[in-house]
Formats: sequence, structure tokens, C-alpha cells
Amino acid sequence: MRCSENWPGNEKDLNGRTAHITAYFTAHFTAHHTAHKMNRFAAFIKKEFRHILRDRRTLLILFGMPVVQVLLFGFVLTNEIKDAAIAVLDPSHDAQSIALTNKMVSSGYFKIEQYLNTPAELEQAFKEGSIKLALVFPNDFGHSLAHNNKASLQIIGDASDPNTATTLINYAQAIIGDYQATYNRASIPISIGAETHMRYNPEQKAVFNFVPGVMTLILMLVSAMMTSITLAREKELGTMEVLLVSPLQPIQIILGKTTPYLVLSFLNAVLVVILGIFIFGMPMRGSLLLLGAECFLYMFVSLALGIFISTRTKDQMSAMFFSALGLMMPTMLLSGFIFPRESMPWILQKIGMAIPATWFNPIIKGIMIKGVGLETLGVQTAVLGGMAIFFIAISLRSFKDRLE
Repeated sequence: MRCSENWPGNEKDLNGRTAHITAYFTAHFTAHHTAHKMNRFAAFIKKEFRHILRDRRTLLILFGMPVVQVLLFGFVLTNEIKDAAIAVLDPSHDAQSIALTNKMVSSGYFKIEQYLNTPAELEQAFKEGSIKLALVFPNDFGHSLAHNNKASLQIIGDASDPNTATTLINYAQAIIGDYQATYNRASIPISIGAETHMRYNPEQKAVFNFVPGVMTLILMLVSAMMTSITLAREKELGTMEVLLVSPLQPIQIILGKTTPYLVLSFLNAVLVVILGIFIFGMPMRGSLLLLGAECFLYMFVSLALGIFISTRTKDQMSAMFFSALGLMMPTMLLSGFIFPRESMPWILQKIGMAIPATWFNPIIKGIMIKGVGLETLGVQTAVLGGMAIFFIAISLRSFKDRLE
């Protein structure tokens, strides 16, 4: 007798039960294996979360950069300008001119930086860059309004920054119109004519602001960012130890690593100036020799910043992050290259004063557009020189500490 004859049921039932048992164990094993794989995957994700939370640099990139960008762009991106520095040349000094000047100040858009006595003082104030706008009253402003019911004045804007000049002139014209309307409601109708002038850039070419700003940004990026990345790469690859045990002094190592970028940055500056003059019609009213010396000084400051960043970072990623966050964004947003500094909150204006580009941008405009010399740009040049000495000193000190 065959074994199958002793088994309860026929052969078809036996095969069905076997298939059912096999499917049960297969499904059970598969589910167990899948659950095990999911547990391993969940553990891997948990490990990654812990790794990210322990890495301060990653957290700074994830949360610090968005917060900084939102705050900076939120405060900086505005078309409204407040507390713009202006000068007033008012030989008449009568009740009407004083009232109109006070209305300008009370608007919140302007603040009186200087009261001038002669047109020569007005020209010097514009060259120094201490004012953005000037109101020039005639000798008989009040007398003309009282006897002729009409008068005129001049509004002069510094069009080396054409966007800011246009905005401020529009503000001034609107305030004069409001003053005239208020006066008309209270007494005999009057007419105040505002004659506008754009100093240095009567055609209001945007390139007058674009070329100096691009030069400022390019020199900062090439000099500072590339220098910081280069020195950080030496440490990351382990070749810095070879330099440290060489007979070279720390200052020789630093100068040797940065000299190529100093030369390349200077060539970039020459290229930008040539393109600005011959392609875009940028004027060159000052000394080329002085412009080259000032560019060299600014590049030296940028190189010193790059060296300082490299002494505080251990790899290229960190150097690039701190260069971009600490140099590129502030240079673009807080230096006055794109957005007027007068519209920024007080604290951002103070931070902007610590940025080399804030001092270098008016130097370029002063030499190329206004034709001024070192006697006018002495303060900006001294500040850049002080920054160069300061950053080189602290960078060299940090570099020596690593030698020990």
C-alpha cells in the first residue's frame, strides 16, 4: 500500500495543505525580514539626526543662514530712504525758506548735515560725499513770494548713485508741492519752482553705480574667499605640516600663498576699469595712479580677511561658508553698493561700517566720477589701512599659535 493511501484525504488536499503551510512561513519570514530592515533603516535615520544635531556647523548652515538672510533682506530691501544727509545754502534766511527747510526735515526723509555759506562749500561737500542732496535758495526767496507770489530754488542731487539721487529729488519735490498747497489754502496762491540738477551724472547712467560696485565685490571675492579656501585646503590635505616644518617664516608662508591672488585680483581690477571706461562710458576724472594704489590697499585688506578666516577654519567647506556669509552677503547688502545705507536700521549701519567695501566704494566713485584726490579721501584710506594692519596682526598671531 502506498503512503498516500494511509493519509487522510486525497493527494489534492495534501498538496493544498503543503502550499498553505509554505505560504504561511514565507509570509511570516518576509514580514519579519522587512520589519528588521525597517528597524535598521529607522536606526540609521536616528543616527543621522544625532550626527546633525551634534555638528554645530551643520546646524548653523541649516538654521543660521536662513535667519540671517531673512533678517538682512527684510530690513535692507526697501525703496524708502530715511534720514538722508543734505546741505542747505540759504543766503536769504527768511521765514519762508526756514519754514520750507523745517518741513523737509520733519518729513523724516532728510536730515541737515551742513548749513553752507558759499557755492564753494557746496562743491566740497559733494566731493567729500558727506551729503546726498542740496537745497539752494536765492537771495530774495521770501521777498519774491511776498511780492510776486512766486519764487524758485535749486535741488541738486549727487548722481554718482543715480537711483538714490532720483528718489531723494522726488521726495523733495513732493514736500515742496505739499508746502505750496498748504500755503495756498491759508493765503494768496503762490508758485514755487524747483529747478533740479544732477551733479556728476546728468544722464543718470546706472553704470556709474554698477562698475564701482562690481569692482568692489569682485576684488573681495577673489582676494578673500579664494585665499581662505586655498589655505584651508592645505590644512585639509595635510600639506600644511610640510610648510610648517620648512625653513620659511610664518609671514613668508602667508605672503607666498597670497601673492598670486594679489596679482590676479589687481589684473581683475584693471580689466573692470577698462571695460567700464571703453565699453560703458565710465568717466575717469581722477588719478589712475591713486586708483591703483587704493585698489591695492583694498585687496590687501581682503587678503588679510581671507587669511584670518583660514586660521579659524579647518576645511574648505567651512572657509567657503564663512567667506560667503561673513563677506559676500554683507558686501552686497550693507556696504551701500545696491541699497542705500540711509534706509537701514541703525544697528545695520554700524555693522556696515566694519565692512571694507563701505569705505572702498566711495573711494572708487570719488576718484573716477568726482575726480577727487587723497586730501578728500584721507579718512577712508586711513580706515582701510587700519583694517589691513589689524587683520594681518591677528592672523599672524593665530598662525604662530598653530606653529606651537
